[in-house]
Amino acid sequence: MKKIFRFLLKLFLGLLGFLLAAFLILKLIYNDDIPQGTSGKPADDLAFKILDAIHHKEFTEAQEIHWTFRGVNRYEWKLQQNMVDVFWDNNRVSYQTQYPEISIAFKNGVRLERGEERDELVAYAAQNFNNDSFWVIAPHKIMDTGTTREIIEEDGKQKLLVTYTSGGSTPGDSYLWEVDENYLPIAFKMWVQIIPLDGIEAKWSDWQMTAGGFPLSRKRALLGLEIPVTDLEVIP
Repeated sequence: MKKIFRFLLKLFLGLLGFLLAAFLILKLIYNDDIPQGTSGKPADDLAFKILDAIHHKEFTEAQEIHWTFRGVNRYEWKLQQNMVDVFWDNNRVSYQTQYPEISIAFKNGVRLERGEERDELVAYAAQNFNNDSFWVIAPHKIMDTGTTREIIEEDGKQKLLVTYTSGGSTPGDSYLWEVDENYLPIAFKMWVQIIPLDGIEAKWSDWQMTAGGFPLSRKRALLGLEIPVTDLEVIP
């Protein structure tokens, strides 16, 4: 038994050391400062070109967007009603995006009255919806209330730095968008609270037209790993 314990301990310490070394290497690679650029009309003009490229007007007119994230959280977002049904395990929350306090939570099909359990389910739905929806429709949020924009000259290209000064779960996050010749987003670098790497890049590709008359990216990858968005459907 002692030999097995020592073996498992060495294995654990070895794995821990490997993960620590990998993190330190990534931290050395991704330690960029947030760039400084030009704000005002030039930045907003670039933002509007991006919104035109992704048919933002049609997006705002969609009735519903459905998707599953990580094979765990399932969403049925009713845009015109400012409400999203969030499903996971045996739970469902009808989350009111503008007035979270009136959200309704269900467990095993039974509605929960106000209390700690209900509040925990609503908080889970809110935090995960903010994160998981961003990986679906982030480019549509570049002109949201509470955002600032700057044009950044980098690699001979004009890029758009968007900072979220309020709203969402982690205000203060910044994203540097890169677009193609048609102003379609292809990647962003990010400086976010939940990832301890500065300037890490995510790729956005395989843009496909939806039934709502606007395209959505079907592939998003971080460090070469695809972001697990499945069952994506738009109901016009």
